[in-house]
Amino acid sequence: MNKIVFSVLSILVLIGCKNETQKTKSDSVDTEVAAIHSGMVVVYRGEFIYTDEAAVLMGKDFIYGVTINDKARELGEKVAPIKTEDNDMVPVVVSGTLTDKPEGKETWDKFITITNIIEVSKTPSKADIKIEDKK
Repeated sequence: MNKIVFSVLSILVLIGCKNETQKTKSDSVDTEVAAIHSGMVVVYRGEFIYTDEAAVLMGKDFIYGVTINDKARELGEKVAPIKTEDNDMVPVVVSGTLTDKPEGKETWDKFITITNIIEVSKTPSKADIKIEDKK
């Protein structure tokens, strides 16, 4: 009898501890949250642009400045051949950590430090408005 109870409890514990992927949507951030082994990783889907001066990740409900680190530079190199124009944005999926803007700086309210590049689109985003220089 004790073996049966122990077996049933073990199965329930294993089922309860199973890693699952879930989607969440808050009012301010369009993110997917994935439960991974020991902790939570926040995944951001958005359009990425990288220039010599700055990098930005823009989603449906957010615009984040991107901390320029090795991962941001690597992502910049990955999107460069996909862009057809300098100002093209490329859809990406990344994970990272958010921080508030540096004190005293006029910039975006939040910055993302990219920790992992998950996916890079093979085509740039379509521009909502295209401005052409006519000569």
